[in-house]
Amino acid sequence: VQGTGGSSAVSKCSAAERGYIQDRFLRLLVGRRRRRAPLVHRGYYVRARAVDHCVQDFLQKTQSHPRTQIVSLGAGFDSLYFRLKDMGLLHHTVMCEVDFPNVAYQKATLIKRTKELSALVGDTGGEGLGMIFHEHVLEDYKLLGVDLSELPKLNTALEEAGLDNEVPTLFIAEVVLIYMENSRSDALIQWAAEHFSHACFLLYEQMHPEDPFGRVMQQHFSQLNSALRSLSQYPDCKAQQRRFFEKGWTECSVMDMNEFFTHCTPEDEQQRVQTLEPFDEYEEWHLKCSHYFVLTASKGMEPSWTPLLSNMAVPRCHGPVRMAGSIRALVCAAQSEISGLRRYSHHSALIKPNVILTTGGFGEEDGQHCRVRNFHVLMKHAGYWKAGCVKKENPDERWDVRLHHTLSCLSDSLALVVGGRTSPSNAALGMLWLKFPKTCSDSDPNDITVELVNLQPAAEPAALRWRHSTTEVIFKGEKYLFTYGGRSAMQPVLGDWFFLRIPDISRTMISVEGAVPEGRHSHSACSWKGGVLIAGGLGAAEQPLDSVFFLRETEHGFQWQMVETHPPLIPRYSHTAHVHDGKLLLVGGVWFHSFSVPGITVIDLMTGLCLDYTINTEHLEWPLMLHNHSSVFLPDEEELLLIGGGGNCFSFGTHLNPKPVSLSISNILTSH
Repeated sequence: VQGTGGSSAVSKCSAAERGYIQDRFLRLLVGRRRRRAPLVHRGYYVRARAVDHCVQDFLQKTQSHPRTQIVSLGAGFDSLYFRLKDMGLLHHTVMCEVDFPNVAYQKATLIKRTKELSALVGDTGGEGLGMIFHEHVLEDYKLLGVDLSELPKLNTALEEAGLDNEVPTLFIAEVVLIYMENSRSDALIQWAAEHFSHACFLLYEQMHPEDPFGRVMQQHFSQLNSALRSLSQYPDCKAQQRRFFEKGWTECSVMDMNEFFTHCTPEDEQQRVQTLEPFDEYEEWHLKCSHYFVLTASKGMEPSWTPLLSNMAVPRCHGPVRMAGSIRALVCAAQSEISGLRRYSHHSALIKPNVILTTGGFGEEDGQHCRVRNFHVLMKHAGYWKAGCVKKENPDERWDVRLHHTLSCLSDSLALVVGGRTSPSNAALGMLWLKFPKTCSDSDPNDITVELVNLQPAAEPAALRWRHSTTEVIFKGEKYLFTYGGRSAMQPVLGDWFFLRIPDISRTMISVEGAVPEGRHSHSACSWKGGVLIAGGLGAAEQPLDSVFFLRETEHGFQWQMVETHPPLIPRYSHTAHVHDGKLLLVGGVWFHSFSVPGITVIDLMTGLCLDYTINTEHLEWPLMLHNHSSVFLPDEEELLLIGGGGNCFSFGTHLNPKPVSLSISNILTSH
């Protein structure tokens, strides 16, 4: 548990050095320095932002009191006291930090050795600071070495340190109580409410242990020998809120970190953070935020302390999504082990009946995690799938190991790759032909070869994008590819489009009328009635979208047309989609409804009826993460094949769905 505190301090320090948070004291408190990934920086930014937001609100609301107190439980090497003191916000506030005795001793020693820190504390070089870890009696800073699970010792230490239980007191617990036995953490929460007449509590912790991301998160902490003990009894926001009410608190507000970042962080500050570093892990960022919450509780405060609600209209936590039914997920039937598909941000396409080609992505290759070079083929023979690695006729031709590209099959011997990226700052990949022999084995996937041919000009400017869509449309009897949306190295979201004539892939101007949809990336696109259906996506503000548009053919070109759904489509992105028999199927993705993960949504394109179905994964031995995946619809079997998917789960490790999964959807298509 103490190790998690040290790792957290290193991550906060890295975020400060990249400009996410303003904190010049972290580098003095953190011995080892290591640069973290942008995803980790964002995660620790929103945590620090939430704590600062609530602490400064407490100080502002209590500034008329002659004295206030802040008790930081499990403070570790946090710099909060030094920042507040440096900002001149502790004129009448005493700060008390509590942690394990050895942690408190290390911090006390560090403060004494560091002139800038000891000067703020007010150390005069006497012996008092040497015992700071036990009971430090300086004017506004006390550092106590006590195990929080031993409540009588904590109570005694605070009394001896001079804390007054009649003045407004804020307790802070950042990812601390969750490591304690429930009976002990509950007792601490109740003790704080009973022993302090005017008390406030700020809690930041994990939640939602049972969905795929939550299972990976739990496994990570278990492997660190620091299990998240309270999750089973308090798995979500409502359970935590109920907990505080039952333990004696009269006011309690709670929200997940997606809600906090969206509603409690000014727009200009959101934009500043979003542009600090090249970033392309939106799914993992939003999933991380949906698995952490900030809670504030109070009792005996006049007026009530509600920093998460004051001066802003915040929608209540989303309730559970109404599910119309469930679909059972099964590992797809295979004659032998299917390898090579543990990847995400790839693309899969049916290149001929019962033959699926998968290209690109990030995943497992040659025993290590990397951008995947090999092309993969799944071939169905006698009711079973076989897997193989495609041979490249010209292996020296650069594939550029791209992610978030599109793959469009124009015939059983020709496919076109458009766009993609190697990194968020490099997307100059253009377009590429994949040519297959017209005849090949129907039973041996390893017999398939492919020739890579760069288009000229290779770097068609409009194709330098990723997270876009490329869909076949028909205008006046001729076929075109319609490339829409996405993002580029310079633009975080694109709302433009272009048409490519088939088969020469020449750019063609075709008139498009109607209200232009909001720019988006990570949306879905499906061919339908000669046009294209666009659903969901992530907009310019990094918020999921709920709109569905149909680009329909007209006499002189195409026209954008809104598709109304009822009930309204839940905003989502990073899903896949298919059309069958007048129904649009949306598969997986990410949404902000933290009560559940997206399964299958079926939209009747004639009536607009929109129904959600959950995916039953009880027959799978591993978490099924359905974002950055690919899916192929097999119309004859009315079956969906889900390939790959997963991602870098914050600092908890990378999850890759190990095997393709089959979903039989004939029942929901019929019932719908």
